[in-house]
Amino acid sequence: MTFAGISFLNVGNKIGSVNNSQKIKWWKKISGLKKTLLITACTILLFAILIIVFISPITKYLVEKYDERYTGRQITMDWAYVNPFTGYIHFNNFKINESKSDSVFFTSAGVSINFSLIKLLSKTYEINAITLDNPVGIIHQYHDTLNFDDLIELFSSKKDTVSTKEPVNFNILNFKIRNGEFIYLDHQTPIHYSIKNVQFESPGMRWDSDTIAANFSFSSGVGKGEVKGDFTINTDNLDYRYSVIVKKFDLDIIEQYLKDLTNYGSFRAYLDADIKSKGNFKDKENVTTSGMLSISDFHFGKNPKEDYASFKQLKLLIHELSPKKKIYFYDLITLIEPYFKYERYDYLDNIETIFGRDGENITETSNSSRFNLVIEIANYIKVISRNFLQSHFKITHFDIVKGNIKFNDYSLSEKFSAELNPLSITADSIDKKNERANIFLQSGIIPFGEVKAHLSINPKDSSDFDIFYKVEKIPFAVFNPYTITYTSFPINRGTLELNGTWNVRNGIIQSNNHLLLIDPRTAKRLKNKDVNWIPLPLVMAFVRERGNIIDYEIPISGNLKDPKFHLHDVVFDIMENIFVKPVTTPYRIEVKSTETEIEKSLSVVWEMRKSSLDPKQQDFLEKIAQFLSEKPEATVTVFPHQYSVKEKEYILLYESKKAYYLSKHNFKDSTLNETDKVAIDKTSAKDSSFIRFLNKMVKDSLLFTIQDKCILLLGAPKVDNELKRLMNDREQAFMSFFIKRNVQNQVHLSKVENVIPFNGFSYYKIDYKGDVPKTLQKAYEKMNDLDGKAPRNKFKDARKKNNSVLKN
Repeated sequence: MTFAGISFLNVGNKIGSVNNSQKIKWWKKISGLKKTLLITACTILLFAILIIVFISPITKYLVEKYDERYTGRQITMDWAYVNPFTGYIHFNNFKINESKSDSVFFTSAGVSINFSLIKLLSKTYEINAITLDNPVGIIHQYHDTLNFDDLIELFSSKKDTVSTKEPVNFNILNFKIRNGEFIYLDHQTPIHYSIKNVQFESPGMRWDSDTIAANFSFSSGVGKGEVKGDFTINTDNLDYRYSVIVKKFDLDIIEQYLKDLTNYGSFRAYLDADIKSKGNFKDKENVTTSGMLSISDFHFGKNPKEDYASFKQLKLLIHELSPKKKIYFYDLITLIEPYFKYERYDYLDNIETIFGRDGENITETSNSSRFNLVIEIANYIKVISRNFLQSHFKITHFDIVKGNIKFNDYSLSEKFSAELNPLSITADSIDKKNERANIFLQSGIIPFGEVKAHLSINPKDSSDFDIFYKVEKIPFAVFNPYTITYTSFPINRGTLELNGTWNVRNGIIQSNNHLLLIDPRTAKRLKNKDVNWIPLPLVMAFVRERGNIIDYEIPISGNLKDPKFHLHDVVFDIMENIFVKPVTTPYRIEVKSTETEIEKSLSVVWEMRKSSLDPKQQDFLEKIAQFLSEKPEATVTVFPHQYSVKEKEYILLYESKKAYYLSKHNFKDSTLNETDKVAIDKTSAKDSSFIRFLNKMVKDSLLFTIQDKCILLLGAPKVDNELKRLMNDREQAFMSFFIKRNVQNQVHLSKVENVIPFNGFSYYKIDYKGDVPKTLQKAYEKMNDLDGKAPRNKFKDARKKNNSVLKN
């Protein structure tokens, strides 16, 4: 048993020993396989890493080596990363130079591209994503050539190439731009413009789809403002759709294009918008738009400090605008605080000095081949609005608020200036479906007056309208620059009214216009070489009626293209005045003497740039001084009303002509005698020799008026000092009569008030306290009596209404 047991154990041990040996061998085989797989995997991984490690610099090397052969441009980068297994490529600090130049055309901090490798098996090249980080692109334009035309030609398909190969499909998906900047340089115009913070994201374009869509946003690169929006374009039929939101965007680029159209000038404005639009690129009229458009802080003028045109805001709320469907629906059109200044010079006007005679700069640029954004915008507006009157248009609310239209005429012997301010124009709902549209205009007139007008028009027919207008309370003296230039006589009295109605049907006019000039009177003639001479007092004798008024009805008939003015009322009145007025001469003399007595008792009128008093004025002041000495309890208050603007102009022209005279004759100021001063005074401000002197002394091509040149020649302080001296001399001349009688304490001289007086001259207004001189009291009573009787009583209300003009 023992033997048997031992043997059994031995056999068992042998069997166990064999199994363990097999296990060890099996384990060794397994371990070897793992090791082989691990080594293989490591080898593959190492090979992949080596491929990636080496293919990236190889790619960089190949791109930079063959760049000019295949693109015609030099391409550089800091480093490249290429993963051929995932299809991912990244170029760091990627740069493309201009063609045959070391100037940079395009640069990006990073360019990342994802290729779809599996798509290659189906002969479809698909880029899953393209991302440009911090790209900067510079576009140069020379005439009609762009700096990327060579790239367009290089990558454009050759239409004459016949290929039998099966077409290859391209998909470019998920295109992104992050924080980009793009610069545009037009070297002919020239233009320098840029946009920054460009964010662009598009799902891309597939070969079997005809639609491209994208979202975008950017900021102005030369000012402030932001734009964001989205668009969709059908590449097959070129339909498009977009929506855009603009916030306070600086329109500096407009000024750059304006410089191509103007000889000088400055421009600024800001754009706000929230627009939705759809249309087709092939047809400009095929567009439908809605939303809000607003231009604010608009300024255009000679320089940043002097505007020719401006407004605070122009706002349009567009319900639907569709030129092709002939629909123009606006919920709102409003213009806030518009300003426009028109000036006439000896040569051209302020508009022509900017845009050339008859706009020749615009015409020249329009006819050239070069691109100008301003002209393109104007042409587009012209296209989409040319059928406005033939379309269904509707403006729910229209108004112009606080407008100011200014007119300056420097072509005369002295400056004329007038303003419509504040101007307002409003309209009720303007709808072509309605029978009439009503538009109302109201404005003050500076320096004096007001105007009102009402237009009722047939929206379906612009030749069918009614107008009622009324202009009143205008002192005739404001037109002295014209009356002096063309007649040599200023006006020192008279108030103008003009009103009328126009009824136009099918272009046929029926109009009646009423001109009323109340109490006109001429002043003493001014003898000067730059004025014409017409015996205006004699003309007044013929055109003035017995009641010292000019009252004419002027009918107009004919049509809008050929209106006919009927002056039979004027002719008949003149004939009547010739034969009837001589009989009433004593009456007219009585009226005039009474008016003169009142006026000279209430005021002392000063001639321009003069401090001396004429004999009649001296006699009047002697009487006032005597009256005060006889009435110690009586006092007078004197209000100096100084026409400083006009006085300064007269001083300015005289002192400039004096500088010319001294230079011409090689005199000194102290050697001038009265004959010299008269010669200076009579020298025309339009004298060619004087103008040549100014141009020689003042070299500024942007000074278009004689007044501007004179002020630069003399300096404003000299003119101000001369005006102060003049005012002091007048005060001394006036007070000398009262000092002589020792009644100066009964005369209270108020502070000088700068005004534009009704009579066109500086004057002292006299206000009596206590007793009034008997001559003045009698004159008042007599004038009231005359005004209450024919023929003056007919215009008693008109005189009373317009008397407010004289209260200044």
